[in-house]
Amino acid sequence: MRGISRVLPGPHLAMMMADHGADVIKIEDPKSGDPARVIGPAEGGHTVYFRNANRGKRSFAVDLKSEAGRGAFMRLAESADVILETFRPGVVERLGIGYEAVCARAPQVVYASISAFGQSGPYRDRPAHDLSVNALAGVASLSVDADGKPAMACLPPSDMGGSLMALAGILMALLRRQTTGRGDCLDLSMFDTVVSWTPHVAGRVFAEGCAPDPSSQRTQGGAAFYRPYRTRDGRYITLGGGEMKFVEGFLEAVGRPDLIPLGREPAGPAQAPLHAFLEETFARRTRAEWVDWFAGRDICFAPVLDLKEAFDDPHLAARDMVMRDGDGASHLGIPIKFREEPGQIDPAVPALGQHSTAILREIGYDEAECAALAREGVIRQAE
Repeated sequence: MRGISRVLPGPHLAMMMADHGADVIKIEDPKSGDPARVIGPAEGGHTVYFRNANRGKRSFAVDLKSEAGRGAFMRLAESADVILETFRPGVVERLGIGYEAVCARAPQVVYASISAFGQSGPYRDRPAHDLSVNALAGVASLSVDADGKPAMACLPPSDMGGSLMALAGILMALLRRQTTGRGDCLDLSMFDTVVSWTPHVAGRVFAEGCAPDPSSQRTQGGAAFYRPYRTRDGRYITLGGGEMKFVEGFLEAVGRPDLIPLGREPAGPAQAPLHAFLEETFARRTRAEWVDWFAGRDICFAPVLDLKEAFDDPHLAARDMVMRDGDGASHLGIPIKFREEPGQIDPAVPALGQHSTAILREIGYDEAECAALAREGVIRQAE
């Protein structure tokens, strides 16, 4: 894979492929590289952010605005299975490295473009990151605080959804190529992705022609048995299942079977008395006391852990989802787990331009040509 992508969606996708054995060449701007190189706390010489989206790759720092840089890219494409780019629509065409140009020389390539709104449509050229995409897709209106103000989501659904959807598309195209011998062009919109994730909340829009009320949505807090509750020590727990067997199991255990019929009511105002009872009940004990109380009971329950608590949880260790390499640097684990051919983390994190010369030599440049491109600033070599 050759990836012209920065920050999160593209790099995360490419790293997942690297974790499973793909040779991933990260193509970077020779002057600044990926902005994630300097975003957030650092550990072991690299930011945690950059390491956990770019481990196991090789860095080729090349000026794609130069004729010589474009020429190197096109020669690199000839040996590629996948090209991934995350520029705004139209940029790769203006550079002369778009799908049509690549396909003419490398018809086997699966060319994947991830953008905020896609390669067509009125929003095609609109700049946006995850928050703006979610706002225009309508999903930011569904997570609100008590005053109805949209809440900032911690995880970026359109970023990560775009990464996973593009990965699925790339793999389908590679499978199809086994029959046709030809690649394809994938237009992946983060906006399209997050819209496609709304079947559980689209009911009123499609069936009644109106927007849903977040406070009445089953998955937004309208269901008494599917929401967080504050405990006596100011921490939080969650009830995470409104199926009647869970409702009955809890209410019978706390001596209030008379409230069971409320659990059968639709999410929203009809369940308000049950919600009030649960708020009062959970405020009587600490989070730890509730953890002990729920132990062994068949009820969907979980304490709200902070990220440090979650990363220290033995279940993550058992699943190899938080790891340390030989130098003690931290890594998020591999979520795609095969039995016969499991992924394996390569903890190496490339310096900007670390592999530029080696990659040029692989595609036929001699030593003198590599040195000339370095002198002219077309490529950057790691110091």
